[in-house]
Amino acid sequence: MRYHFDFGWLAEYYPVLIKGILITIELTIVGAVVGIAVGIACAWARALGPRWLKPFVAAYVELIRNTPFLIQLFFIFFGLPAAGIHMNEIAAANLAMVVNLGAYSCEIIRAGIQATPRGQFEAGASLAMTPFETFRHVILVPSLQRIWPALSSQVVIVMLGSSVVSQIAAEDLTFAANFIQSRSFRAFEAYFVSTAIYLVLAVILRQLLAAAGRLIFPRRVRQ
Repeated sequence: MRYHFDFGWLAEYYPVLIKGILITIELTIVGAVVGIAVGIACAWARALGPRWLKPFVAAYVELIRNTPFLIQLFFIFFGLPAAGIHMNEIAAANLAMVVNLGAYSCEIIRAGIQATPRGQFEAGASLAMTPFETFRHVILVPSLQRIWPALSSQVVIVMLGSSVVSQIAAEDLTFAANFIQSRSFRAFEAYFVSTAIYLVLAVILRQLLAAAGRLIFPRRVRQ
């Protein structure tokens, strides 16, 4: 029996797709901005922070990097309520993405910090800067400059990984695709369209991050 492709349902279900796209974008923005901020803080703690803090940050990084994102999401959404911490689907998805990206970006940023020449630390000290001031004004920007492509790729990976938040009924793009195919019974078309949208989002996000890198690190472009 020959299969007949039909994308006529797009006219009826496009509001569901638009909502899913917007929620995916929201999750990506929150996860990227807050997750990278967490990563910077953790990278500072692991590379330059006080000795007593390093084991706690290392434990967090190893725990997150060696467990599945879906399990982390389930723990936050289904496990934390047992401890009296309740949140809705979007809040749980945002927290899971921040925690996940924070751990991965920590190691990426730490690699950039460790690649910084020792002379830059000494230059900060010679200007009577505190270690934190040296990190903020002398070390951080060149470190981010070195690892920006890797960090950008990790943000894209986290955006694509956000598709699993549909498992807790967060109404992202994958949730929209599941909803459409369950109503229209056009699984091929529904998942084909959602795949194409994810591809477009990933390409756009990568280009935006590249443009942000050129804006934040203009000297890199001239070099």
